[in-house]
Amino acid sequence: MSELVTGEAVALELRPARLPSRALAILLDLAVAMTVYVAVTVALVLSTASLDEAAQIAVSIATFLLVLVGGPIAVETLSHGRSLGKMAVGLRVVRDDGGPIRFRHALVRGAVGVVEILMTFGVVAVIASLVSARGRRLGDVFAGTLVVRERVPVSRSSFVPPPPPWLAGRFSALDLSSVPDGLWLAIRQYLTRMQQLDPQVGWAMATRLATDLADRTGTPAPHGVPPAAYLAAVVQERQAREVRRAYADGTAASSPGAVGAAGLTVGHPTALGPTVAGPALGHPVPGRPGVPYAPGVGYAPGVGGVPASGAPAAPQDAASGSPAAPAADHPSTGFAPPA
Repeated sequence: MSELVTGEAVALELRPARLPSRALAILLDLAVAMTVYVAVTVALVLSTASLDEAAQIAVSIATFLLVLVGGPIAVETLSHGRSLGKMAVGLRVVRDDGGPIRFRHALVRGAVGVVEILMTFGVVAVIASLVSARGRRLGDVFAGTLVVRERVPVSRSSFVPPPPPWLAGRFSALDLSSVPDGLWLAIRQYLTRMQQLDPQVGWAMATRLATDLADRTGTPAPHGVPPAAYLAAVVQERQAREVRRAYADGTAASSPGAVGAAGLTVGHPTALGPTVAGPALGHPVPGRPGVPYAPGVGYAPGVGGVPASGAPAAPQDAASGSPAAPAADHPSTGFAPPA
């Protein structure tokens, strides 16, 4: 899996096409192109029999360039990276940033393909694809493109869980401008897969990511907040800012996805992943004023990092006073170590 990150830190999970599928697509394209080329050549030979030898050679060269070179370029440009062979196999040519290709990309790929596919019978293309980590041939390298698979199973691990309710809106003043896209992607990957990790490994990863995030923001992580909950709360704050920026014209105030003072309204789809349907974060827990609560999210006092006293705190080690590591034999959501 190749994950590309856009400027908005949106991870595009793309699967680069490997050599067997690409070779099959190229063979199908060549079979179609050669069939058309032979048919056009026969028709031209019959129609230009009265011309001299030089004219016939010029017509042959023009036919070769138009059919075997210009044809694939035109097809890829008009179909945004899907030739007939790629459609049959389920592949598509995209830019390095995941966007659709344009004429210049198809032109470079087609021009280089004449040398590495037609003139060398595909030997150069095969060697380049085997050497490349993402299976790219020379035409893809020069054009800045990538051939990816379109028919991939839908992943169920892309859900970014919301933070505990008592952290909603707590990081509204945090400066996130210095956080690189790579760190956002690493945090998102951890949050979507933390329940699949060993508790001790997950706790160590969350601590390291929280430390890196605190170094980038210039503000230390709050004492007593579990690192996974801190990461989820900061990601939610970034989502809220993206939504506020997208709806800066004020039209979102009356829409179901409006952003309140406590943070992102639950139920609004965002760039970093779906949210859980339900009321907005920040509602008080019944019978416990001051403690936010989100019905349907799955958090309750004493569960998921919400202590019974209503204050965000993690279990402390008796000797050092630092947060204790989670027990390996107790299930954990990743937001707080088990008691």
